[in-house]
Amino acid sequence: MRVAGIGFRENAPVSSLQEALEAAGGNVQALATAKVKAAAPQIVTLSERMTLPLVAVSPAELAAQQTITQSDRVMAQFGTGSVAEAAALAAAGPGAQLLGPRVSSKDGMATAAIAEGISQ
Repeated sequence: MRVAGIGFRENAPVSSLQEALEAAGGNVQALATAKVKAAAPQIVTLSERMTLPLVAVSPAELAAQQTITQSDRVMAQFGTGSVAEAAALAAAGPGAQLLGPRVSSKDGMATAAIAEGISQ
């Protein structure tokens, strides 16, 4: 299963989330983000538009993931180097691997990373 992890700023427009997802490669079966962000209107709208389930990842699950990207600001706030990468890995399940580092929207308001889990 391929999962796109999405990180975004509070005032990011839906278009920024969509742009980051497309830049990461799209073609996923689910979206994931930090639990604290999962009720934000822009991620809910994106999930509904794409008819994809949205996985809310707990702080402990985010912190348990090994990410490629290491942002000090994100580490201080979320306990991980990249919300997008960690959310994708956690939601894709044990043994999941990132297809690459997170990518950003052109305006820097959103990031996306895709992880692929082991099919069961």
